[in-house]
Amino acid sequence: MFIKVLLTIIFLAVMVAVGVYSRKQASSVDGFVLGGRSVGPWLTAFAYGTSYFSAVVFVGYAGQFGWKYGLSSTWIGIGNALIGSLMAWLVLGRRTKLMTQHIESRTMPDFFGTRFDSQGLRVVASVIAFVFLIPYTAGVYKGISTLFEMGFGIPYEYCVVIMALLTAVYVILGGYKATAMNDFIQGIIMLFGIVAVIIAVVNVQGGLTTAVSKLAALPADGAPDVNGGFASWFGPDPWNLLGVVILTSLGTWGLPQMVGKFYSITDESAIRRGTIISTVFALIVAGGCYFLGGFGRLFGTPPLLPSGKLAFDSIVPSMLVTLPDVLIALVVLLVLSASMSTLASLVLTSSSTMTLDLIYRDKKSLPGEVQEGNIDDEVSEKVERRKVVVMRVLIVFFIVISLMIALNPPTFIAQLMGISWGALAGAFLAPFMLGLYWRGVTTASVWACFVWGVGLTVVNMLLGNPINPINCGAIAMLGGFPVVWLVSLLTPKMDGQKVSQIFECYQ
Repeated sequence: MFIKVLLTIIFLAVMVAVGVYSRKQASSVDGFVLGGRSVGPWLTAFAYGTSYFSAVVFVGYAGQFGWKYGLSSTWIGIGNALIGSLMAWLVLGRRTKLMTQHIESRTMPDFFGTRFDSQGLRVVASVIAFVFLIPYTAGVYKGISTLFEMGFGIPYEYCVVIMALLTAVYVILGGYKATAMNDFIQGIIMLFGIVAVIIAVVNVQGGLTTAVSKLAALPADGAPDVNGGFASWFGPDPWNLLGVVILTSLGTWGLPQMVGKFYSITDESAIRRGTIISTVFALIVAGGCYFLGGFGRLFGTPPLLPSGKLAFDSIVPSMLVTLPDVLIALVVLLVLSASMSTLASLVLTSSSTMTLDLIYRDKKSLPGEVQEGNIDDEVSEKVERRKVVVMRVLIVFFIVISLMIALNPPTFIAQLMGISWGALAGAFLAPFMLGLYWRGVTTASVWACFVWGVGLTVVNMLLGNPINPINCGAIAMLGGFPVVWLVSLLTPKMDGQKVSQIFECYQ
């Protein structure tokens, strides 16, 4: 216990110290939200990876999908690396950096408002982002607190509150730069931690070959005489596995807290280096998490919830509870690192979106347009400082709401994340990606995709999830592309001159 407490205190002290160190760079809006658009490839790549993978993945997804699909759940991690990281950086990285800097966009809702010349889109997108980031944040709290409770014996409620307070401190102090620097430190811990934990867990089962053999001999659920295929290449349910790969890999392309990383990177050469770093990071961390979760059935059946369903979120903690104290301390730091980085990214995204796109909704001119009137520099500086203060207040507000959900979570971590990612990426992915490449996207098509993504997710939820939230989220994302394409063909085009001014950034 002494080792676990000591390492955790040192870790948390470093996080807060980084926040204090970065506070001078967080005095302006660009500094607080984007780190002055001068964050290098290593910090950006690690910020992307650590925001991607949190306790939601390590505890919730790895446990639930490892139980359902066995070792084939490793495909989810491989998909996260190749589609969610490599392809995302290749397809979105450069164009996002250039266009958002060209139109002076600081948030994803701001992008929609300026790119498609609609303040209404900007407002609605900010509301969607704020509302649907909350269940994701609650899922992260639940995941980290479940493992913390296992490692330290501290009641779940206290864990949730402590994590919320500590995350709030360094984000409020240092903004995005503090978050990115801490993400780098946390990412290194995650890389070493996941490798050490996999080796230890496999050794508990007698080594890799023995563990795989044991897994291959396990029967399918409800069919004790039939081999379950939990050690096969594609597992017992490949189609639903594909739905999970799509949701968790393609979903990052439409999430505000993920795409925002491309806004802040220094230049195009940094994007090329960041692509490689981010992909390798994802392959080790995500691939390792799901590979680890695939052995969950070898550690016994998880307890039942009052509803009679298996408590999937307790699978990974039950695998780790038999490890030596030093490794449990490493696991706690691993999940703490993954979760605090994700929480920081989520609360920063939510507060900046609400501040810049709802409370201070400035009308910007496109490049080449004449601005009406001039704002005194001193007045402008005061407004900037006021915006930063409002963002800091909203960080606290967002954390409090998420805490209320986390203290009484309505469902499993995986389902919380499915609802959040389904609505956000279902609404944002297609219009954002197509808006970077295709001049023909219309304002009406963006509205239609917002209705499609949020509508499908909410209706499915209200009907009691007749479609699994994971699969529903995947359908929402992929379905957004034909929605945007068809509506764009049938609705009035945007002003050609304005669109040309926006696309000048690629020349």
